[in-house]
Parts: sequence; structure tokens; C-alpha cells
Amino acid sequence: QEGMKRFLGSVVWVALILLAAGCSPGGDAAKPAAETVRPPVAVETAVAAPRTIATGVDVTGSLAPKFEVDVKSEVTGLVREIYVTEWVRVEKGAPLAKIDPREQEALTKRTEAALESAKASLLQARVVENRSRRELERMKQLRDAGLATQQALDDAGTEAEAASSRAEAADAQVRAAQEDLSQVKTRLSKSLIVAPMAGTVSERRANVGDLVGETGANQVLFHIVDNRLLNLTVTVPSVAIADLRPGQPLEFTTDALPGRIFRGTVMFINPSVGEADRSLRVIAEVRNLAGELKGGLFVKGRIVTGSRDGVLVPREALSAWDVVGKKARLFVAAGEKAVLREVRTGLVTGAGVEILSGLAPGETYIVRGAFNVKEGDRLIIVRPKGV
Repeated sequence: QEGMKRFLGSVVWVALILLAAGCSPGGDAAKPAAETVRPPVAVETAVAAPRTIATGVDVTGSLAPKFEVDVKSEVTGLVREIYVTEWVRVEKGAPLAKIDPREQEALTKRTEAALESAKASLLQARVVENRSRRELERMKQLRDAGLATQQALDDAGTEAEAASSRAEAADAQVRAAQEDLSQVKTRLSKSLIVAPMAGTVSERRANVGDLVGETGANQVLFHIVDNRLLNLTVTVPSVAIADLRPGQPLEFTTDALPGRIFRGTVMFINPSVGEADRSLRVIAEVRNLAGELKGGLFVKGRIVTGSRDGVLVPREALSAWDVVGKKARLFVAAGEKAVLREVRTGLVTGAGVEILSGLAPGETYIVRGAFNVKEGDRLIIVRPKGV
């Protein structure tokens, strides 16, 4: 029993010593508090600087070739030859296909023969006309000499007039035959189908042996497009009509060529607003000499209506960005500490986001690394970067 008392006393003494050690300000229990201090955070920063910001109207639309054409045959016949394939470039007047010309050639020969016959008839009529005129002159002389009657002179005059009329009719027949021959030769020349404009053959719908022409007047043989000049048709809300003018630049992008910015010029503004959505159609002209853009592409862009000075920051510098409410947050580097700011946003451009308030020109803000930063953190600027 005495041994048990000594053991319990030793346990109580050890417990008191441990309790005293835990309460001591210099004990090991105070060390975790020192370990909660956050280390400096490495970030990239930039200095807010005023710059010119283009103002405008955001639009969406699609591209289409300004010039394109469906090529059809104007004569009836079988396709004898095809000279081009799809997706090749052709110049104006380049041969595309040939229609069997034998029927037109035969018709041309018949028309030429008819013309020669009309010319022969004209020569004969001229001979008769000349003879009747000479006879009329002879009758005049005979009557003056008293050797012919007035009746004979009148008959000679009537015959001369009739011969002149027959000669004029023959001459008209010659002219008509010449017109017929010209028309037939024109149709014969149309048996060779040529490109009406320079461009690229986007479709070929004809093959050797196809019957084309008047019996299939709606049959398209080739479709040619010229992508060097495109029309960009966009829709603009009616509230922005007052800001639009022909000649304004239009900047746009397309998902088909990411990271590229293209430009056009407003050419036409529809004078009437659509009843369904109260929007206005605007057509811009886009030069595409390199051929990178294609007809049918969907684009997003902005018609530049003016400019103003403001502050732009990259999108990655913002957090908790409310696009509709136009507000966001970003960190400002105040000395070596991070300060969280509430900012109001404005225009969104390809270069970044406009800051209307909350960030003054000359202040340094965090561009990258802000996801790991908290209010009051110490900062290590690893690579300052301007916008």
C-alpha cells in the first residue's frame, strides 16, 4: 500500500511538470503560431497607363463572295469536252467546256447559203432596175422627138419604179440573211462555254455526255466565286443606328483563324429596320487578296465609331468578373503588399478590358499569379510587364 501511494505521487508530479511546460511562454506549443506566417508570393505586374481605346458597336455576321456566278449553257447539245476541274482558278474568258457544235455548224452553212442566194437575187434585181431606168430615159427622148406616145412613157416609168422596189426588197432580204448568219454564228460561238469572270471554280456539275441547254435551262454547269473581295453582312441593334456611317472600319475575328484580326470597311447601311428583331443590316467590304478568308464563315467583330482615352488591363488580371454587371476585382501592388480592389469595367476589346474606376493611371497591378494571392500578402515581382 505504501508503494502504491509513492507511484500515484510520482504520476501526479509528472503531470504537474507537463502542465507547467505547456503553460510556459517559451515552450514548444508557441512554435505553430510562428509557422502560420505566409511566405512572399511571386507575381508578374504591370503599370496602368492611359491609352486610346476604340469605341464601337459589337456585331456578328457572315462572309460571302462579293462576286460569284452560275455558268449555264445557252445552246442545246451534248457536252463534248470539259477543260477544268473543281477548285482551280480561271481567268475571264478561259474555256470551261465545249458543247457538240455539229447542229449549229450545219445551221450556219444553211444560213450562209441563204445569204448567197439573197445576194444573187439582189444582183439580178439591180440589173433589171438599171435596164428599166435606161428604158425610161430612151422613152423620154423618143417622146420628145415625137416618136413615142405619153402612154409608152408612163409604162416605162411604172416599170422602172417596180424594178427599183424589187431591188430594195432584195437588198432587205440580204440584210435579213446577214442578221440571221450573225445570230447563228453567235450561237455557234456559244458552244464553247467560257468563264464570265475571274475566280475559282467552286463546283463542277457537268460531265462529258450530259445533255444541256434549252431543255435544261436551269441546269448549272459550273459555279465560280471570287474570294479576293468579300461582303461581310452583319446585324446592328436599332439603338446604335445614329453612330453608323459609311466608311467606318470594322474589325472582326473568326474561329476558323484564331488569334487573327481582320478589317473591312462599312459600305452599305440598310435604310429600313427589320420588323422581327428591330435590327439593321450593314454590309462591309473586306479585301482578301491572300485568300485566307472563305465565303460562309461566321465572324464576330466591332464597327469602330470613335475613340477615347482609358486604362486597359488583360483579362487574366481580373477575378470575380461580372460581365453583365460590369464589375470585377484585381490586386494592386502597394509597395511590397497586395491590396484587393473593386473595379468597374467598360469596353472589352482584343487588347483587354477597360477599367472605368478603381484603378488609376500609374498604379501597379498584378497581371499573373493573383490566384495565389490574398489581401496583405507580401509580393515578389519576378518580371514586371507593361500592357
